[in-house]
Amino acid sequence: MSPEGSAKGVKPDSAWSVFLVFLRLGLTSFGGPIAHLGYFREEFVARRQWLSERSYVDLVALCQFLPGPASSQVGMGLGLSRAGFPGAVAAWAGFTLPSAVILVLFAQGMSAWGSALPDGLLHGLKIVAVAVVAQAVWGMARHLCTDVPRVTVAAFAACVALLWPSAVGQLSVIVGAAVVGLTLFRAAQGQATESLPIPISRRTGVMSLVVFFSLLAGLPLLIQVWPSQTLPMVQDFYRAGSLVFGGGHVVLPLLQAATVPNGWVDNDTFLAGYGLAQAVPGPLFTFAAFLGASMNVQPSGWVGASVCLIAVFAPSFLLVIGVLPFWEQLRHSARTQAALAGVNAGMVGLLLAALYNPVWTSAIFKPQDFGLALIALVALMFWKLPPWLVVLASGLIGAWLSSVY
Repeated sequence: MSPEGSAKGVKPDSAWSVFLVFLRLGLTSFGGPIAHLGYFREEFVARRQWLSERSYVDLVALCQFLPGPASSQVGMGLGLSRAGFPGAVAAWAGFTLPSAVILVLFAQGMSAWGSALPDGLLHGLKIVAVAVVAQAVWGMARHLCTDVPRVTVAAFAACVALLWPSAVGQLSVIVGAAVVGLTLFRAAQGQATESLPIPISRRTGVMSLVVFFSLLAGLPLLIQVWPSQTLPMVQDFYRAGSLVFGGGHVVLPLLQAATVPNGWVDNDTFLAGYGLAQAVPGPLFTFAAFLGASMNVQPSGWVGASVCLIAVFAPSFLLVIGVLPFWEQLRHSARTQAALAGVNAGMVGLLLAALYNPVWTSAIFKPQDFGLALIALVALMFWKLPPWLVVLASGLIGAWLSSVY
């Protein structure tokens, strides 16, 4: 570890102290992954000086380069650098548990008192999901589809996803987009930067990657040998966490394809929970806990939430540990950057398809629905209101509209 990266000689922290720091961030970090990275920089670079600005940028670059939720992966890397593997787990738990618990409690409230909730309240949550996903599509397209070939990849990916609405179809889009990226795109070689201040041996990295790929390939085979209710959930949520490039919003189509067609969660519940997930702090991937708690099959409740939450985050943990030792070489590979440029454009297309189906088709039925979605979008993109406030207001307005019209 470099002297600069070792936070000016400060001794490593205990896993408990790492947990407490990230728990506070998990309770207060609203605004999505970009905002989370800003909170992390202020806390760990400017205030605590756990690592240098340059090292933090390196770590963010790594996590943007990997599938999964970037902010959670940055947290895992920071925890790993301060307290080893227990620190990585502590950082993830502290940052994730607050929003996961809130979403599970909401899921149980819907199950127990769903009939007592005004229909318009849940419909308002579904409408605000239209605005949130539209904002995500626009923001990602601006950064990831910067020329005609990338826009074309995104458009074809959306068409394929709409015509082939299944997990297999989405996986085909991702693989096809990577091939197109390798064929058509070119990326400049990166410049040398300082090493990341995280001591992970290449042997440990290889073992972690072996576990990652073994689970990705082995879970479908294990289901054939040992049928159960739980393993298909683990497989689908693990696969979703393994294939998502571009942040939490992009997991929406993968989780929808995994849960709704199978009858595990009905579409109205899915969209209502997704709308609420915008209003809580922490990573959007905790939406998996809501889905696990809302399952129409067993396991559900707290057990189902734990299974789905661990399954969707496990790939991120394994990949961060697996890739860190090789990142210095990998991030300068033009071929790797080109393939990921294609994948990123394809993920924009997948999210665009999800904006239409199921988000739009399940929420926008009347002119006032469209009007509320438009106002919510303006509130998020231009008024810069906090997402939790927009979600809360949309739910209340939805309840009011249902009583008036």
